[in-house]
Amino acid sequence: MSMHKILARMGVVLGLTLSWVDSGYALDSYRFLHVTIETPWSIFIFLLFTVLAPFILMAILVWRYTERKAELEKQASDKEGRE
Repeated sequence: MSMHKILARMGVVLGLTLSWVDSGYALDSYRFLHVTIETPWSIFIFLLFTVLAPFILMAILVWRYTERKAELEKQASDKEGRE
C-alpha cells in the first residue's frame, strides 16, 4: 500500500472522528480563552524567552568556541616552539 493511500485514509478517519465531537464542548472552552490582566504579561514573557533564547545560545556558543580556538592556537604555538 502506498504512502499516499495511507495518508488519505488517515485523513478520512480523522475527519470522521472530528465530525462526531459534541459542539457543547466548544461553548465550554471559551473560559480558557478569557483575557485577564495577566494575559499581556504571559504573552510578553513567552515572546521574551522565545526571541531572546536563540541570541543567548548564540552568545554562549561564540564564547565557547572562541575560547576553544584560543586554546588550540596556544597548543599549536607551543608545538612550534618546541620544534
